[in-house]
Amino acid sequence: MIILDDLDNKLLEHFRGFVVKKDLVRSLKVGANVPVFVLEYLIANSCSTDDEEKIRQGMDNVKNILSKHYVNPEESNLIQSRIREKGTYKIIDKISVKLDTKKDVYWAQLQNSNIRDGVISDAMVSAHDKMLMGGIWAIIDVEYDAYSKEGAVLHPFLIRDIKPIQLSSFDNSKLISNRKEFSKKEWLNLLLRSCGYEPESEGMTQRVKMLLLSRLLPMVEANFNFVELGPRSTGKSFVFKELTPYAVLISGGQGTIAKLFVHGSTGKVGAVGQWDAICFDEATDKIFKERDAVPLMKDYMESGSFSRAGAGSEITGVASIILNGNINQPIETILQTSHLFSALSDEVNNDTAFLDRIHFYLPGWEMIKFSPSNFTNNFGFSTDYFSECLKSFRKSTYTDSLEEYFTLGSHLKQRDTKPVKKTVSGFIKLMHPDGIFTKADVKEYLELAIEMRRRVKEQLKKIGGMEFWDTNFSYIDKETQDEYYVGLPEEKGSHLIENTPLQPGVCYTSTSDGENLALVRIEVVTTPGSGKLNITGVSNNQVKENIKNTFQYIKANEKTILNEEHSLKNFDITVQVTTLLGSNISSGIGSAVYISIISSIYKKSLKPGLAVLGNISVGGAVERAINFTDKITMLSDNGAKTVIVPMDNLNELANVPASVLGNTDVPFYSNNQMLMQKGILID
Repeated sequence: MIILDDLDNKLLEHFRGFVVKKDLVRSLKVGANVPVFVLEYLIANSCSTDDEEKIRQGMDNVKNILSKHYVNPEESNLIQSRIREKGTYKIIDKISVKLDTKKDVYWAQLQNSNIRDGVISDAMVSAHDKMLMGGIWAIIDVEYDAYSKEGAVLHPFLIRDIKPIQLSSFDNSKLISNRKEFSKKEWLNLLLRSCGYEPESEGMTQRVKMLLLSRLLPMVEANFNFVELGPRSTGKSFVFKELTPYAVLISGGQGTIAKLFVHGSTGKVGAVGQWDAICFDEATDKIFKERDAVPLMKDYMESGSFSRAGAGSEITGVASIILNGNINQPIETILQTSHLFSALSDEVNNDTAFLDRIHFYLPGWEMIKFSPSNFTNNFGFSTDYFSECLKSFRKSTYTDSLEEYFTLGSHLKQRDTKPVKKTVSGFIKLMHPDGIFTKADVKEYLELAIEMRRRVKEQLKKIGGMEFWDTNFSYIDKETQDEYYVGLPEEKGSHLIENTPLQPGVCYTSTSDGENLALVRIEVVTTPGSGKLNITGVSNNQVKENIKNTFQYIKANEKTILNEEHSLKNFDITVQVTTLLGSNISSGIGSAVYISIISSIYKKSLKPGLAVLGNISVGGAVERAINFTDKITMLSDNGAKTVIVPMDNLNELANVPASVLGNTDVPFYSNNQMLMQKGILID
């Protein structure tokens, strides 16, 4: 009994002939070697219906074709015998070609049939040159000729005809014109079902749905550099291995210059010019075979082109680059001990120039581990149609769409704006192929785009330091001029204030201008220097004055605060101010800046979830915090475990709600020494 939901009925109404019931594909999965697009190519025409009898007949037909013509690896001897007995035979297999330079001939290799030196014409190789680049799945006519020799060696298997398993012609106008029949939610669910996922299953939050969708971005955006690192069993390579004939999977260590870029002797352009996407599976192992491939890949990831001595002029390509790999440690451990690229191959995991070219870092640790219930039994686009749709979207671009509504904040440099724009463009192509979208749509995609690029930049900051300091990514609404900052979920856990020990130089505070509260993160970085102070992330002159006064106070009292080895004259101090909540930051952050500077100089971590209220004047007096109760409540609500406050606020403690005091400690200080004693994490 076939049970259809509303989306199935709508899909059959508008796309009959282009859709397939996805559980049929799973029931037909003959073995691990049959990609989904091969099976769906065979069943789409006969099973794009809700008529049970027609589906049964169609499935019988497909099973018949598979049993007769699909080659299982263990049947290779049987198939070779069948070809010999019948003279010619049609098979479904993966065919690749290699050039024998000694004899100046091409040899065909059929993967599952175990035919190694099949005779194939130059014309056929030219017509299907992807056979040279990892191979293609095809319906192949193979002939047996007992007299076919090369010298004294018999080569009896001849490739007579090849029909690649993908649509021979394609028009995406149906998809574009029918998009309007579906709501945004329905369309997202349809795209996910087309990938084989069940969007209404357990664990499929809106966030997970969008992360799954983002795996398609490299297929719709040319030259899109994408990384996904996460646990096993989350389907990282599935899209590129199973869902499209336009992507190639390269196993660890197999990326050669000839295969990827250009063949030294023939001058033939490699995979970057042949495929829409190149996915390095298991990029945690060695990625490239030769060391020289890394600078070529950097060139290519930056500009979509590269130069190679002896290969003539600059060579261009459109392939997106995907790096997939497993992370085996908890994400919290990695963030505390190293950085989120550390799992990648040693060739590139600390190469800031390489990593800076990555447009999108998908947090694979947020993905669900797939169980049978997460795979759909409903209808979705057949994979051959869907993959052609994705390919067709590459011709359009929406990279300027965000500029109609938003401008990007000052911390996004040229290398950051390009990835953000490409990501927004990709999401629009996927979700709004008809080009009809709203400001709210763009805002949703923009926030995701900024987050994914910021994840790259934050790791670069950890690896490369000050050069990548500007990570306070934001966007500005052109209509209201409001600025919105985009953070990273893993940097703060479930709260804006992380409940792990704060890194040296990091502290939180809250400010108030009487009406508006702001939650503020202070981050100080000290580098060897000559005593300069740099202030970033804030334009308010009062706040800058707070920071300068605190710095001057430390300078004037160095002998009692710092020892000779840690003197300010040996360091340059950069104070970054980030507004996490609220729009108007106000003064009153001096004490938080003080503890951040001292902890950064001495490389001492601060207590988990620490916030500090109050100011230290140039003379060293501790000034009371205004709007005390509101600030404590705001900090506590956002994860603060300890808020150190001026002694002058002691009589206001009675006004703080008991629920707040139950979650947050509120110790008092009357001078800078007490502040440090109560804030530093004791090892």
